[in-house]
Amino acid sequence: MKKLDHLKNIINNYDHFIIDLWGVVHNGVRPYQGAIKTIEELYNNKKNYSFLSNAPRPVNDVRKFLIEKMKINKKYLKNIITSGEAAINSIKNFDYGKFFFHLGPERDNKIYLGLENYKTKIEKCDYILCTGLYDDHMSKLEFYEKLLKSSLEKKMVCTNPDLIVDKGNTQEYCAGTVAKLFESLGGKVIYFGKPYKEIYNSIINKTDKALIIGDNLRTDIKGANLINQDSLFIMDGIHKNEIKDLDNLSNILKKYNVKTNFVQEQLNW
Repeated sequence: MKKLDHLKNIINNYDHFIIDLWGVVHNGVRPYQGAIKTIEELYNNKKNYSFLSNAPRPVNDVRKFLIEKMKINKKYLKNIITSGEAAINSIKNFDYGKFFFHLGPERDNKIYLGLENYKTKIEKCDYILCTGLYDDHMSKLEFYEKLLKSSLEKKMVCTNPDLIVDKGNTQEYCAGTVAKLFESLGGKVIYFGKPYKEIYNSIINKTDKALIIGDNLRTDIKGANLINQDSLFIMDGIHKNEIKDLDNLSNILKKYNVKTNFVQEQLNW
């Protein structure tokens, strides 16, 4: 593990850069200027790069958010992959049945666009489509335990394996936390997104040497380890309150059973 002062020092060592969005490029409220500079330079240097997000939404929605809310030039945003988009194909193919119960906020409804007639109550569904938590039940997991405990025979499709996310200075649960609760009750979950290998298949050629850049040890860095690619861990992200210094970081990496090649406080060109 090496502290990396400048990404530009190693860009010629890699064929492809896979960059997380939330926690690396922005914090849900504002973009990080060092990350924006990095994206611009990768583009100007004609480097292959992709954004890989565990957002439980279609790619077009995420791109629109980055352009309109984060004010990122659309020319830099051609290659975006989301866990939500990956899940859409299976949903449309009825891989888990036809009728689903949507567990998540209304803003995620586009994930089942065109399939609205198959949305039903939890008692009648074939499977549970979990994209997140309800806006009016963001913090109390007891609500979800009561909701789910009588439906453990059904499968849950989780479109965002992340457990938590930092939105500005506030930490919020993600769909992954609900999925882990469902598993703890005895239910079975199908996950779409990082760290699972399948999400990388459409991005990286087998001969590519890639650098995975992310702030989440459970998903970004674990994913890099699972596909045997190098990684750059961004420390000032979801784990920032756990990390005191580089010596402490070694213990944190052991705790999550991962390894990383490089670290930066924030993504810096």
